[in-house]
Amino acid sequence: MSIELIDTVVRKSTVVSKDATRIAYEKSGKGPNLIVVNGALSYRKSKGVKELVDKLAQDFTVTSYDRRGRGKSGDTKPYHVEKEIEDIEALIDEAGGTAYLFGVSSGAALALNAANKLGQGKILKLALYEPPFGFAKVMGQKEYDDEKKKINELVGANKPGDAIAVFFQSLKTPADQIEAMKKSPEWNDMESVGHTLVYDFEILGDGNIPLSLAKNVNVPTLILDGEKSFDFMHSTADMLAKNIPNAKRKTLKGQTHELSPDVIAPVLKEFFV
Repeated sequence: MSIELIDTVVRKSTVVSKDATRIAYEKSGKGPNLIVVNGALSYRKSKGVKELVDKLAQDFTVTSYDRRGRGKSGDTKPYHVEKEIEDIEALIDEAGGTAYLFGVSSGAALALNAANKLGQGKILKLALYEPPFGFAKVMGQKEYDDEKKKINELVGANKPGDAIAVFFQSLKTPADQIEAMKKSPEWNDMESVGHTLVYDFEILGDGNIPLSLAKNVNVPTLILDGEKSFDFMHSTADMLAKNIPNAKRKTLKGQTHELSPDVIAPVLKEFFV
């Protein structure tokens, strides 16, 4: 393990995953171990991530990490979802062998896969905010498959910005908003990890709710969605809560897919602790 910086507030380092990929992470706070798994186009430097970690660090020892291919983490090819699960396992082992896991959006989909694979031996409890399964049913399977193919093609042609635009178009983001995003300081950060949209689509599989996977999860789980989020997020959360044994279900009032740290922190504290 290589140590880049150590201080009393944030401790930065890397951990080596099973395939020898170095995964960059930082720890902050005190209390039970909590690993945060970010969603699409997001990593430690992204807007909102630090605010969330700082809030959670009031009650937990929080591990915030760059998923492979993002930020300062490596990106050993070829990509497999199993490798991202191994990254999480390496972080859990570094934390002492067990941890709580909180995933957001596609990070929640990854966290669900990790819980299915690692179980309670590694993951004590699991919280998921709006894993975007079920999108294929909303779009139509052919349309979903076409979008996945298009994003793969654009990434393969080294056009991550165009892939990001296609992604937001599928979410019905108005064209003028996408153009405004391109002029924002955050756009370059998103472009730097735009190629990992391919990875997120691999995690989502065929875009439908993985009920067989959900039924095998043996970790106490909290399924969360936002009151003002996309309609399909509500039905997905309902279906997952019905199929994951020992699952709880909660809708956060006033929240969209963009989650407020002030709202989620006390909810996670109540569930995990």
